[in-house]
Amino acid sequence: LSLRRPDDWHVHLRDGAMLEACAAHTARQFARAIIMPNLVPPVTRVAEARAYRDRIRSAVPAELKFEPLMTCYLTDGADPAELTRGKQEGVWVAAKLYPAHATTNSAHGVTSMDKVAKGLEAMEKAGMPLLVHGEVTDADVDIFDREAVFLDKVLAPLLRRHQGLKVVLEHITTKDGVDFVMAQDGRVGGTITPHLCDVTDNAAVAKMVEACLKTYGRVDILVNNAALRAEHNFEEITLDQWRDVMAVNLDGAF
Repeated sequence: LSLRRPDDWHVHLRDGAMLEACAAHTARQFARAIIMPNLVPPVTRVAEARAYRDRIRSAVPAELKFEPLMTCYLTDGADPAELTRGKQEGVWVAAKLYPAHATTNSAHGVTSMDKVAKGLEAMEKAGMPLLVHGEVTDADVDIFDREAVFLDKVLAPLLRRHQGLKVVLEHITTKDGVDFVMAQDGRVGGTITPHLCDVTDNAAVAKMVEACLKTYGRVDILVNNAALRAEHNFEEITLDQWRDVMAVNLDGAF
């Protein structure tokens, strides 16, 4: 029995020293990987994607066969011609939609679907999939409801507007997300995050540990990679933002 090397459908290799440290580990396990474009600055142009792909290939040991599949970071006013050219020239396999300030290095993300409508139309015509980080960033929406609200207020109207666009809802975290994907036609897919836990919520952590012990009997190794980064300069961070960062990065590890 021989098993084919799988693909990684969502990987952050970052750049510089982090890229040099991580690329070989990914390449040893996977034949191909879809590379996330949220660098600083983000990968928004075809030339930038080519250069980043070259850096990734250089960081992988020569004896490993590995193909990085590049994506474009969507921004407000994304150039339709650039998106089409990148797809036609085989540089980009997809484009990634980050709502502005939703996650790490997303400050340049999309603030309104209207501002990327022409880009999405070009992707639709070119057969270029849209990879979606699905959550709203409204301060009055609870963190555990952000995916469901995004599906209702953002993604559903987008699918009606762009009926030929292929979409992947990435790292789904809720039943709402799964149900949404299952209710769509074949042009909508999803990837799943198996367990969501807020490390600042002691009750949620205890529930997660209880579920792990019930399923596996014991916990031998725990790797805590939860982290939060304020999307502002230090002198602009509010006290509440500072406390959020400390609650995740410091208290969460404890």
